[in-house]
Amino acid sequence: MQSISRAQRRRSSREATKRAQWAALEEFTRHQIQDWVQDLLEEEVVELLRRRKSERRAAIDAPAGYRNGHGRRRRLSMMAGTIELRRPRVRGLEQRFESRILPLFVRRTEQVAELLPQLYLHGLAQGDFELALRGLLGDGAPLSPSSIEQLRNKWQLEYETWKGRRLDKLELVYAWADGLYVKAGLEDSKAALLVIIGALKDGGKVLLAIEAGQRESKESWARVLRDLFARGLKPWKVTVADGHLGIWSALGELCPEGEEQRCWNHRLTNVIDLLPKTQWPAANELLRQIPYADTRAECERRREQFAARYRKAYPKAVETLGRDWERMVTFYRFPKDHWVHLRTTNVVESPFSAVRLRTDAARRYKKVANAETLNLEDPDDRRK
Repeated sequence: MQSISRAQRRRSSREATKRAQWAALEEFTRHQIQDWVQDLLEEEVVELLRRRKSERRAAIDAPAGYRNGHGRRRRLSMMAGTIELRRPRVRGLEQRFESRILPLFVRRTEQVAELLPQLYLHGLAQGDFELALRGLLGDGAPLSPSSIEQLRNKWQLEYETWKGRRLDKLELVYAWADGLYVKAGLEDSKAALLVIIGALKDGGKVLLAIEAGQRESKESWARVLRDLFARGLKPWKVTVADGHLGIWSALGELCPEGEEQRCWNHRLTNVIDLLPKTQWPAANELLRQIPYADTRAECERRREQFAARYRKAYPKAVETLGRDWERMVTFYRFPKDHWVHLRTTNVVESPFSAVRLRTDAARRYKKVANAETLNLEDPDDRRK
């Protein structure tokens, strides 16, 4: 009973740490959205008065109103959480000013949560945010293309600054890599977002790279890695990725001392795909026990149990399970508390599921490169 209790405590501690890490990431994302929506509110007043803050009224026919500070902070509930905004106040107009972006009595909306992804994806592809705004606000969208372009340039500059930041101070231990396809009417069906997330010595996670490229291409992954190393990133101990990615060839040249761990989720999916659907329930039950064995010997015993059952009827499935086996069990050479993170690329898949949902629903968005701007930068890394 005592050993069970210790195991439960360890699992509970790991889950608490994981929840804390994702809570910090989600909080940063909410603050970023809050800043962006506040920028939109300020631009709405610029469009109304035809001048920026502290500028004199130039045109004779320009509205005679003037800025009068901001209202009290108010909360707006969105799918991404609750943010706080201050609506700009305008005096001296013939009619009372009411924001089209944030109407006076609106406190809860799901649509605003979709605003910024739509602006990014459509605007960066077309150089025109107006259509995306009209889809949200109607034909009377209050912001002109020139005003939206200024916001787009600001956000693009933030992204470029993030991409060029120095990485010398990061003490990396592990890294996860994956090529994420997004269904956005891509001009190149093989294009993907090449994503690398790292784990630091202190347990924090940081988004290192998100670039458009060819998922299977060694050249694309090598370009991403060279850029990271050129900005001072030091080699790490283990890389976790799908076995089919071109990153392995690139790492072999640029970071040969690092170990390799193949993703178990990808491997098990590949095995299941080689079995008829009638076999899926029983096969899944056996397969999912394999990578969660307490020892490597037990892991291999479970692999052989699966092989004994399916080798005769489905030899390709058994062959796929055992392929490149040494790189499937690398995680056993590291602390047991880390195994849950090292078995799969869920570290990449989970936070980017929102990107896939939005791009899947937005077939008119044209270029995969524009989904780069939906990056989930780690708040700790941003401070550095």
